Amino acid sequence: MTAVTDTAWIIFIVSIVALLALDLGVFNRKAHVIKPKEALLQVAVFVTAAAIFNFGVYNWMGPQAGLEFTTGYIMELMLSVDNLFVFVIVFASFCVPSEDQHKVLFYGIQGALIFRFTFIMAGVALVEMFSWVLYIFGAFLILTGIRMITKKEEKSVEPDKNVLVCAFRRIMPVTRGYEGDRFFVRKPDQTGKMVLWATPMFVTLLVVETTDIMFAVDSIPAILGITTDSFIVFSSNAFAILGLRSMYFALAHIMAAFCYLKYGLAGILSFIGVKMLAADIYHVPVEISLVVILLILGVAIITSIIRNWRTGTCPVVVEVQAEACPALKSLHADDAPAPTTEAARSALKELKEDRR
Repeated sequence: MTAVTDTAWIIFIVSIVALLALDLGVFNRKAHVIKPKEALLQVAVFVTAAAIFNFGVYNWMGPQAGLEFTTGYIMELMLSVDNLFVFVIVFASFCVPSEDQHKVLFYGIQGALIFRFTFIMAGVALVEMFSWVLYIFGAFLILTGIRMITKKEEKSVEPDKNVLVCAFRRIMPVTRGYEGDRFFVRKPDQTGKMVLWATPMFVTLLVVETTDIMFAVDSIPAILGITTDSFIVFSSNAFAILGLRSMYFALAHIMAAFCYLKYGLAGILSFIGVKMLAADIYHVPVEISLVVILLILGVAIITSIIRNWRTGTCPVVVEVQAEACPALKSLHADDAPAPTTEAARSALKELKEDRR
């Protein structure tokens, strides 16, 4: 069993590294605006890779493990879609140029893989040591589902209220304008001394990383409600978030069409929470869990499309676009007198065109 597990981990790591290399070295070798058609092709590649890996898990580790991977992958992929709404708000608030958004997401996903691995291993260790932790996770998921339905949508991003951003700005100055696609740049400070500055690109990356940590708190307990096998949990998570960048570019222009998706996600979290709380009374087979998750998602997506077709798009992204670069304006630096750059104004123009 140990040899099989070690080999499985090696195959998994090689697969992830190969997909990252394919993304950066082939799909996005040069910075450019990723069009929906190109993004859909990339999504197909990542989904196919996940399906091939899932097929290997099914044949190598057994049908149960294969179904657990499928369920975990679909659930994590759909829960990650909620991240896409936040990405839209973050990029609109910082007016990140379209051609540079992939770079932010690429490094953001790498950080997400590290954070997810740490959280998953800690979560599995807790469950193995204290089985009653699953009841806490179950109650937490139900409360999270309720909070998703009742909380107000965010209209903008306020970097001054982000703990990680505030801590970072205490140790390094941040330029007001973008410096191409660079995260850091050497420029003179107020005294004329050459020092290292961070750019709004790096601040955006910090916000993206913080967002993923917040979402991991919800999604990891959910997948632990399906299985506590660390390999299945992490591999399904990793393949799901690897395709998140391409999915963002494929769906960003129509994101507002999924008005009821958050209710579907809340339903999934609540279902998994109830499943965990009732585990000692009735064990819900993974096949039933998969069917229920797909059914909830299908209803949420179909009703969203119907509502959007009848009444128009949701107002969340439009309200963010109403003000030019709100988060970018709140980043104070002394090296530039203007609150925006030509790249930022160009990004805002593209956002307005998308709105029309």
